Amino acid sequence: MQAEPNTRTTDQTDSHLSFESRYASSPNEVKGMTTDQLRQNFLIEKLFVPDQFSWTLTFFDRYLTGGVMPVSGPLALEAPEQLKATYFLERRELGMINVGGAGRVVADGVTYDLDYKEALYIGQGTQNVQFMSLDANTPAKFYLNSTPAHTNYPTRKVSRAEANKLEMGSPETANNRTINQMLINKVLPTCQLQMGMTELKTGSVWNTMPAHTHDRRMEVYFYFEVPEGQAVCHFMGQPQETRHIWMQNEQAVISPNWSIHAGAGTSNYTFIWGMAGENLDYGDMDFCAISDLK
Repeated sequence: MQAEPNTRTTDQTDSHLSFESRYASSPNEVKGMTTDQLRQNFLIEKLFVPDQFSWTLTFFDRYLTGGVMPVSGPLALEAPEQLKATYFLERRELGMINVGGAGRVVADGVTYDLDYKEALYIGQGTQNVQFMSLDANTPAKFYLNSTPAHTNYPTRKVSRAEANKLEMGSPETANNRTINQMLINKVLPTCQLQMGMTELKTGSVWNTMPAHTHDRRMEVYFYFEVPEGQAVCHFMGQPQETRHIWMQNEQAVISPNWSIHAGAGTSNYTFIWGMAGENLDYGDMDFCAISDLK
């Protein structure tokens, strides 16, 4: 039986804010989805619009994925009406990685300058947050992830040098990569949000192989540094019932907790992973043998 078309809802849009919410989907629904339905439910196509916050809320762990590219001047973080909050971080925490030009974030009066591929964690309870670019000709692009939070942890910037680095894979299996664990409990405390960045080396195209699932966490992947004219094929679904979504540069994809999340590109690339759920143990994974995938 074919799944019902388009199980998402589209919400608030104004000059400085775009907000969309999407329902959670079961494995049985996904089995019957067409290519368009898969993309409508899981792909986030456009994250960076000049002078606008672009947010997508998934009902998987109420995870918010967004982007902001300030050009004309500073942009203040405001709570979309759907959050029913006095301010954005009243009951949430926020993580970000800058994937554009040099940028600046001011959180409750404290200034943090973020260069390319630098991260910032902002704790629950922070009331006033502003984003700006240091050069409008090469604007910052702040890739944003936010999750519900139960307590306040200190706001902190994490550079690439401060990340916990893991060297994984090999050239022989085309998955030689560096995992930069940035907003993770080995580096700083968070309620449930974890973020990091995986950089594939020249000649390597596969990420997250062997693939895995983790019942206690969902995930979002954001692909960037995909060369012009190239693409990444993202694989999702249950290990015995996989599906794929072709992705372009600077696009994100939602990965339910029951789904694998892996990709192969027509070139090497970089991606940012964000996770949320009831477990902060990075190694909490149920691996799938490559030869068992279908």
